[in-house]
Amino acid sequence: MENLERDEPLTPAGRMFVSSEMNQIINCVIAGENPIDIEAVRAEVSNSLLVKHPRFCSLLVKDSSGREHWRRTVVDVDRHLIVRHDTLSDIPLVSDEVAVNEYLADLSVSSPLGTDKPLWEIHLLMAYNSAVFRVHHALGDGISLMSMFLSCCRRADDPAMRPTIGGVGAGASAMLERSWDFWTLLKVAWYTFVYVLEFILRGLWLKDRSTPLSGGDGVELWPRKLATARFQLDDMKTVKRAVADATINDVLFGVVSSGLSRYLDIRSPKALQGLRFTGVAMVNLRPQPGLQDVSKLMSSDLGTQWGNKFGMILLPVHYHKGGSNPLEFVKRAKAMIDKKKLSLEAICSYKIGDFIMSFFGTKVASILNYRIVCNTTFTISNIVGPREEITIVGNPIKYMRVSSTSLPHAITLHMVSYAGRADMQILVAKDIIPDPGVLAKCFEDVLLEMKEAAEAASRT
Repeated sequence: MENLERDEPLTPAGRMFVSSEMNQIINCVIAGENPIDIEAVRAEVSNSLLVKHPRFCSLLVKDSSGREHWRRTVVDVDRHLIVRHDTLSDIPLVSDEVAVNEYLADLSVSSPLGTDKPLWEIHLLMAYNSAVFRVHHALGDGISLMSMFLSCCRRADDPAMRPTIGGVGAGASAMLERSWDFWTLLKVAWYTFVYVLEFILRGLWLKDRSTPLSGGDGVELWPRKLATARFQLDDMKTVKRAVADATINDVLFGVVSSGLSRYLDIRSPKALQGLRFTGVAMVNLRPQPGLQDVSKLMSSDLGTQWGNKFGMILLPVHYHKGGSNPLEFVKRAKAMIDKKKLSLEAICSYKIGDFIMSFFGTKVASILNYRIVCNTTFTISNIVGPREEITIVGNPIKYMRVSSTSLPHAITLHMVSYAGRADMQILVAKDIIPDPGVLAKCFEDVLLEMKEAAEAASRT
């Protein structure tokens, strides 16, 4: 009885992420410049906020009626540190990054987190100076977890300082605080109605047309491959300046739209003109955009609290053959995203999920969420990381990249920016997309072409 009094029920979002349909683990890889000091890592973890946060110190348990709860326990850090001294690939001359990506691809389908300890672990890949931080999505979203990780880091140029945090633009919930004129209010109402209706229909029967990128029911169990597309943020900013009032997210989605269209040209000999397929994106619902102050996340303020505070939006992609001006992809992406920003789609999707979970239970909510993913083509996320180079336990970080365990999509895209660079992890079902490296090069090439077009436009 004493344990039951201490148990804390999972949030509706947490219950969905531990369901069999949507069981999700976030995998974040951090590569260091120097060899990993195991004792220093153990000491850092033992003294960090990580082992003080209630979610990271709790077991997932079920009560007699099958409802999930968090039960506080004592954390044994050694059980969460998994040290691998061996190399990960038997193939000679494979680069460290490729070997680590292969490891992450295997983790995405074959390695659940055990419930006999809190739902996180750190894999130290000693041969590659890399660490893989694995956290169950029920513990928090990408914003929460990245903010927690950065609380353990220091700036490389000033070890006494923590990394700079913050985001770009306004959080989705900030829309509710705007003052609107009548016509803007009318557009908000119309776009919200149209987009929320489509969102509901996606959970029922509305489905993307089949393409060489399509996944579907059961694809989350298929073997995976992982490739990395590498971008320079300065290139994205050059493109952003060439399109009036554009944002980095507009540029990113223009790159994704163009890159996917180019990849379809390579893979499919059929006529694809008029084809539309759909992405699913997660939108932070906290008032402050981007990374958060961990002390605020751990406060009782419901607007900034720790956990999964995001809504979903649907992002349509229309196939276009590459034309003479690659900036047209960014302009189309901006026009679509501007309409999305005027809607309450993200907030409504969160409220709808919360309502279904509360009144119909985890099973129904998870099935509907699973169907939305099955009926769309890809997932995309973008987290703004630290602006400057950082260190952890004194070891400079070369890169940080994020992926997740498999969804019923054949392709998921996760981008994280860090110190002027942005790396996008492209996780694919390898029997559907056998060459993710080709897709990564499509993304990289179209950004460079957009940059050249932007520079040419600025000279005229």
